[in-house]
Amino acid sequence: MESASAPTGTPPISVLIVDDDALVRAGLRMMLAAADDLRVVADVADGAEVVPAVNRHRPDVVLMDIRMPRLDGLAATELLRARRDPPEIIILTTFDTDDHILRAMRAGASGFLLKHTPPPDIVRAIRQ
Repeated sequence: MESASAPTGTPPISVLIVDDDALVRAGLRMMLAAADDLRVVADVADGAEVVPAVNRHRPDVVLMDIRMPRLDGLAATELLRARRDPPEIIILTTFDTDDHILRAMRAGASGFLLKHTPPPDIVRAIRQ
């Protein structure tokens, strides 16, 4: 896992994790904690919880799962992108079909990663 310090005076990149699987959320939180320039501000279990979490924590980046029980990640992405100053949204999912990728980009996602993406690549995507 690559780790880097944020340049002096630069605040860390704040990240909100959105996934209905508690184990995935915990794993992402631990993985991202190893990067000095990233800070997980919160994690939530459903797309329906995204807007209140963004209002409360003002993350720079949202890592968003697609399939969740009440509000899926694509609909949640559309809600966030309609905001005046939306965070960047990276879809992080197990689904790699062209349809899912296209739908995510149309919804306003900044990127699309598979959950089996190596941790250094996930960190690099957040930084970009």
